[in-house]
Amino acid sequence: MEPIKIEGTPKTPTVHFDATTGLVEIKGRSIPENSIEFYKSLIDWLDSYLTTPAKLTTVDIQLEYFNTSSSKCILDVFKKLEAIYKSGHEVIINWYYEEDDEDMLEAGEDYQSIIKIPFKMCEIEE
Repeated sequence: MEPIKIEGTPKTPTVHFDATTGLVEIKGRSIPENSIEFYKSLIDWLDSYLTTPAKLTTVDIQLEYFNTSSSKCILDVFKKLEAIYKSGHEVIINWYYEEDDEDMLEAGEDYQSIIKIPFKMCEIEE
């Protein structure tokens, strides 16, 4: 399975999904013109990954900002990961936020309350 590597732009996050290592990484800003279109390839990749996931899937989410439409797409990504977790594979989500960014911490906590996967809140010190 081919990894996904997308370079970040001012409006879209850097993405690195690698089935071999079990790494799922989204970093940067997520305010694309069309969130559904941007995230579709990621959701499709996770659908394929779901059939033969790595023993451990490590998810690193480090977003500076995301808009409302991205938040729904991110939830869809988490739902795919939750399916992997429920199938008996280990999934760890690392939610990174700047130490003074209450909004991003709350967003991570909101996802944590919806998705039944262990979340680790990781404060980034400036």
